[in-house]
Amino acid sequence: MPSTLVHVALAGLVGTALLAEEFDARAIAVVMAATAFVDLDVFVGLVVAGTHRAAFHTLLVPLALGAVLYYDVRLRERSRLAARWETRGVRVAWVSVFAVAVAGIGPDLFLNGVNLFYPVHDQFYELTGRVIYSDQRGVVQTFVDLDFDFLTEPAARATDQTVRTTDNTHYRTGVDPSRGETTEDVERIFYIVTSGERLLLALTGYAVVGLRLREERRN
Repeated sequence: MPSTLVHVALAGLVGTALLAEEFDARAIAVVMAATAFVDLDVFVGLVVAGTHRAAFHTLLVPLALGAVLYYDVRLRERSRLAARWETRGVRVAWVSVFAVAVAGIGPDLFLNGVNLFYPVHDQFYELTGRVIYSDQRGVVQTFVDLDFDFLTEPAARATDQTVRTTDNTHYRTGVDPSRGETTEDVERIFYIVTSGERLLLALTGYAVVGLRLREERRN
């Protein structure tokens, strides 16, 4: 699974690209910290079983934050956020919300899955697959089942695979290696980097942020 370090590295790339002239150490730190916060639902899972990758990985979090931000900036006569931090604060806030969705939730959605609409709808979704072009079959994709029959009863569809919910799903982490009580000799694995692609992403993200910060200091 993507570690928090990988999520934060991707957030660094997002922030470096979108903060524009508002980029500095404090602004990028806010964006990266907001993204790291998403993974803190691992501690919620210690209290409410199954809520890791559900409590803060739900799209309802960035949607709610975006709605509040839109109301404050666009609909209020005088924005409280802009009044305190001017346009800089508004831009950092929007970039942070975007980073939470893309860098905080996105990687997990495309690997192992997240509870996308929790707690309104308790079900884990996973978008994995591939897209290829074959000279015999044309474009082939496996992300979306185009033969899905929406008229089929849910009970009948569930016979092929069990719907994953917070009641039957657990993601093993160093903080919570097993669902419920753990024994003293249980192995606690803290994921850092688990593939070459993620290592490349992490190195690229932190390098880009570091280089941009260096340029800012020179200026």
